[in-house]
Amino acid sequence: MIKAILFDLGRVIVPFEFGRGYARIEALCGVPAGEISGRIRPTGLVEKFECGAIDSHDFVRQFSAVLGLDCSHEEFAEIWSSIFLPETLIPESLLAGLAKNYRLVLVSNTNALHFEMIRNNYPLLSHFHSLVLSYQVGAMKPSPLIYRRAIEEAGCEPHECFFTDDMPAFVAGAREQGIDAVQFESAAHTEAELRRRGVFW
Repeated sequence: MIKAILFDLGRVIVPFEFGRGYARIEALCGVPAGEISGRIRPTGLVEKFECGAIDSHDFVRQFSAVLGLDCSHEEFAEIWSSIFLPETLIPESLLAGLAKNYRLVLVSNTNALHFEMIRNNYPLLSHFHSLVLSYQVGAMKPSPLIYRRAIEEAGCEPHECFFTDDMPAFVAGAREQGIDAVQFESAAHTEAELRRRGVFW
């Protein structure tokens, strides 16, 4: 029997498009938007930030140095968080209904800048009983550590947790820890998977 529902955040609850942020960065530093990811990826900066290994000021400073970007911390934070789209992928009514009968846990690879913006702009997150965030845990999916923390926060056995994530590797990582996990396709698909397991809201 399912006792806890675990959700990923990006592209499960909140949609995002990196291109929105890259276009604004290009306008400030002249590096083509299509090249930004290729320049940043080898530095490992995003992974360090999302594991909590560096704070937001170090991240902004090092990111800006790689691209020759000159802007304030506040301006960067606004640009960095502009990737998120306003309309959520699942309705708030689903989370509200589930929260009445099950423990809701958010399990996300994210960082301090992004999550501060999300917390302030997506009130449906208030339905979650616990937040398991990579930059606070010190580990990113698919590391076993983040799933184990999620299970602890769920307060039940792994097989009593249902988890959905858009990334196949992260779904596989959850299953390896004994969690009942499925890949996110849509709100309707998720609702159907929950009903199949006897979950009601």
